[in-house]
Amino acid sequence: MNEYMVVVKFLMAFQEEFTSLIPRQRNEVNRLIEEGILTGYCLSSDRETLWMMLRAASTDAVHAMLETMPLYKFMRFEITELMFHVHPVYSPMHFSMN
Repeated sequence: MNEYMVVVKFLMAFQEEFTSLIPRQRNEVNRLIEEGILTGYCLSSDRETLWMMLRAASTDAVHAMLETMPLYKFMRFEITELMFHVHPVYSPMHFSMN
C-alpha cells in the first residue's frame, strides 16, 4: 500500500444540499478510519480546505475512495503520493513506572 495526501477545496459550501450531506460524510469518514484506509482528516477553520491522508494501492484507488464520499460532487482535489507519512501510534493504555 502507498500513502497519499489529498488536498480538497470545497465548492458551493453551506448550501442546503451540502449541509444535509455532512452526517453521511462523517459516517463514511469513520468507516474509512476504522478500516485503516484514512489515517488523517483535517478541516481548516474557514471550512474551505480539507486535508486527508490515506492508504491505497494506486491513484485510481484514491479516486474510487473519494467517489464514495457523499460530498464528492462539491470537491475539487489534488492527490499527491507520499514518500512517507509519520504518524504516532496511540494506545489507550499508557503505563507509567512512577
